[in-house]
Amino acid sequence: MRYEPFDAAFFTENRARLSARLPRGAVAIVHSHDLITTSADGSLPFRQNSDFFYLTGIEQEESVLILDPSAAEVADRERLFLRETSDLIRIWEGDRLTREQAVERSGVTRVDWTDGFEPALRRLLRQRKTVFLNANEHPRSGAELFSRDDRFRRNLQDWYPHHRYERLAPQLHEQREIKRTPELAATREACRITSDGFRRLLGFVRPGVTEFEIEAELLHEFLRQRSRGFAYTPIIASGANACVLHYVENNAVCKDGDLLLLDIAAEYARYNADLTRTIPVNGRFTPRQRAVYEAVLRVMRLCIHELLRPGIDLRKEYQPSVGRAVEQELLGLGLLDPAAVAEERAKDNTPEEVKEEKRLYRRYFMHGTSHSLGLDVHDVQHRNRLVKEGMVFTVEPGIYIREEGLGVRLETEVFIGASCNEDLMPGAPIEPDEIEHLMRAGR
Repeated sequence: MRYEPFDAAFFTENRARLSARLPRGAVAIVHSHDLITTSADGSLPFRQNSDFFYLTGIEQEESVLILDPSAAEVADRERLFLRETSDLIRIWEGDRLTREQAVERSGVTRVDWTDGFEPALRRLLRQRKTVFLNANEHPRSGAELFSRDDRFRRNLQDWYPHHRYERLAPQLHEQREIKRTPELAATREACRITSDGFRRLLGFVRPGVTEFEIEAELLHEFLRQRSRGFAYTPIIASGANACVLHYVENNAVCKDGDLLLLDIAAEYARYNADLTRTIPVNGRFTPRQRAVYEAVLRVMRLCIHELLRPGIDLRKEYQPSVGRAVEQELLGLGLLDPAAVAEERAKDNTPEEVKEEKRLYRRYFMHGTSHSLGLDVHDVQHRNRLVKEGMVFTVEPGIYIREEGLGVRLETEVFIGASCNEDLMPGAPIEPDEIEHLMRAGR
């Protein structure tokens, strides 16, 4: 483990809060992720199920958690099952957690090996009729593989067809939306490491370097500071590549006169940063590049300080307001026809009101502005739930002018406060003058 582990009290409280949401006589069962195999005998690096980590702090495959808040014996109310280690596993894969280590890490006092899970489950389900089962219910999930939770849910419904099955995700995900102090500490550290990586690049980027060399510089800095690496596949897009929203080839040569869009972030202790900056490859913005950059920066500040507040509906209120701000900036940049925009606005209160995704500004700003951030980069968030104090969101407006081969996006993270938001990425330079100064100084 590269990071300092969380205090077990964090996971204990998470389980207690979830258990309090369950009806009397109900149980909840959550599984770890699988170890995903590739071709031949290869496997991908293991990444724990975010829900399972949130409840246990355990980063080990073949693990199961049972919550049974109504159990008469206190020790039976939380049970953790782990894969038993052996000399052979130690030789080939290294140590696995002992029972004692798992108790210390998770705060669960009753830890058994996974070969005891099915007998324990049979005994439990003779006494309980309602079972809450977990699933990946993220609205943007496109997973086709069956997870351990998915397989268990299908099998359990075959084995015990007369039990009542409920969804655990709504309760658990609503709880995860509000970030607690240890989560904010980990997020701030991920943001600090990310900021250091970006500052390192300001002295490295120049005409002639390749996008993948920039990626290598970042990875070096992230790993050096005890991050597990990139929070997501980095976007390092020079010139016209910046107009491809999810550009990940990172193989072009950075040219004199181009902008470089960097959508990059580190992960720390399973929590993620999410940063975007756009810088001039040669260290100086052209007047046109600066005008577009400053337009995006004004929209970003409007979002942070005025628009993204507790009580706002992200989909129905916030995003349209951001769109109007971008629209005004596009008019100032000469990219939209004022008469066409006025005609479009006139339809807002008519039966044929223009839908947001069809507005003229969407040609130059075609993505959302904010998403929840936490254990997952696109963290759990109910689509229709209002913004609340204690949430963490990204703010990432952009303007993409394909006909000019010019794309600018800026992004930071904010913690939603009662009266004002906290920028969690204060160490990442964003003022164009400061960026130019640091790039000159780095050379």
